[in-house]
Amino acid sequence: MANATEEKVEGLTLNVYVYIAKKRIPQGPRDVMRGMNLSSPSVAYRHLQKLENAGLVKKNEYGEYAVTKKISIGGFHWVGRTLLPRNMYYFFTFLGLLIAEVVVFAIHWQYNYNNYVIVTYYEIGITITGIAMAFFLVEAISALRKLRAKEGPADS
Repeated sequence: MANATEEKVEGLTLNVYVYIAKKRIPQGPRDVMRGMNLSSPSVAYRHLQKLENAGLVKKNEYGEYAVTKKISIGGFHWVGRTLLPRNMYYFFTFLGLLIAEVVVFAIHWQYNYNNYVIVTYYEIGITITGIAMAFFLVEAISALRKLRAKEGPADS
């Protein structure tokens, strides 16, 4: 559910917001310029002003900015100061399911409950869970690469 503030923040301004949100200490325009490979502090300052006007960052007495409000970013969730793709949560859910399936299968196998039909169902279940887990991992890695590419060298 995006509100008016979140709709205003996009492009390089969003990247500046993410950069500041990931830092543990307030960042000044020069810090943002260096960290994001911007052409000048004035470019960084312009984006910091946009964020301040939107109420997402606050300027302290030293002219440094810190995040005051965490916004949701499409397809990502904040975990502390780390942005994780939503697909990563699905990956871990299927990983837990896969581990549970393998443990139950191993228990059945150990006690010679190795009925052909039951073994086949376990193999099918483990295969489907493994494929789903792999799919979500690939999607999560792809989303992280896109996020890092956006945080790379930029200007304006």
